[in-house]
Amino acid sequence: MDDHPLARSGAAVPSAWISPLVRPAWRPATRWSWSLTLGLALAMTACSRPAPAPEPVRAVRTMTVSASSVAASQEFAGEVRARTESRLAFRVPGRMTQRPAEVGQRVRAGQLLAQLDPTDLRLAQANAQAAVQAAKANVDLGAAELKRYRDLRGQGFISAMELERRETSLQAQQSQLSQAQSQLALQGNQATYTTLVAPASGVLTAVEAEVGAVLSAGMPVVRLAQDGPRDAVFSVPEDRVADVAQLRGIAGAVKVKTWSGQDWMDATVREVAAAADATTRTFLVKASLGTQNVQLGQTLTVRLQGQAADGVVRLPLPAVMQQQGRAAVWLLDKASMTVQVQPVVIGGADGNDVLIAQGLSPGQTVVTAGVHTLSAGQKVTQFQPGAVPMVAPATAKPAVSATSAASR
Repeated sequence: MDDHPLARSGAAVPSAWISPLVRPAWRPATRWSWSLTLGLALAMTACSRPAPAPEPVRAVRTMTVSASSVAASQEFAGEVRARTESRLAFRVPGRMTQRPAEVGQRVRAGQLLAQLDPTDLRLAQANAQAAVQAAKANVDLGAAELKRYRDLRGQGFISAMELERRETSLQAQQSQLSQAQSQLALQGNQATYTTLVAPASGVLTAVEAEVGAVLSAGMPVVRLAQDGPRDAVFSVPEDRVADVAQLRGIAGAVKVKTWSGQDWMDATVREVAAAADATTRTFLVKASLGTQNVQLGQTLTVRLQGQAADGVVRLPLPAVMQQQGRAAVWLLDKASMTVQVQPVVIGGADGNDVLIAQGLSPGQTVVTAGVHTLSAGQKVTQFQPGAVPMVAPATAKPAVSATSAASR
């Protein structure tokens, strides 16, 4: 400061002219550093995460395990079919000119179902008729000649060999007549084959050819489900074929129920397919329904009863879960009110229940609802209808913003 011109002249130097660098630095710097430190501390406190809320105590439904003797059953989907279902076709080729039959129509025995163009067959029948007339004329001529030759032979004008030749010629002409007559009968029958009639009363379940189509002999035109006994038709996997085969002929061994009905009906297994279906790889089974009041095409629930097993535990389906590829359930420890995983072995199913063969003992308590929201060792409470689940209150304090803290 002594080098300042005003200082050398002895004049007073204004304090504003004095550089801040020459002011005592320890006092302002100390206040600024304390303020900065306090602000950073408050900001770090405000940005820290709140303490996590404690896991809620979940309410679960439970049941006490009890062993029993059950007969496992298995259900399949089936349908009602006629005992005899025929695919009807023409016995001769031709072009179909009319088909009055429609799907679902009830027909009587002898009723017209379809018609072929009979023109060609009628011409063939006329040709056979002409051949019969020609053969008949040859036979008459041969018979007259044979009579004259016999008279000549009696007078000694011809030899015996010539007479035998005439007799043989007449026999050949008679054979030709018989052949022509048989051909005429064949052509007459084929002319009648141009009409397709119902061989028995029943219901048409399918139509496989339309008017104008040129059909070969034997090509299906309609499918007829004949009146009479009805069958419950269903498919079973390969592992159940032997069990179903043992039920063949046992009355009431199979129970069936229509999807629109409530009552179970008895059925008797009468046929089990010897080979699996090429597409589904299942085996077709037909069970007789007798004269039960069912309609063609109705969908059925088919129940097969299994052998009775002892010491089996029955649990509702939601109680069983998958843990690492194995079936398991949650066991409740009533002393600590916690749950633990218990692996089990499934022995089958019965409706909406799962049959547990191994892994559980009578008296144990199993969680039956909410199994996918639990974890091992979690605290739970038993569900009470109308109760509100207990949830521990959160203890975390609200966060303080850095701005408000700095302002304080």
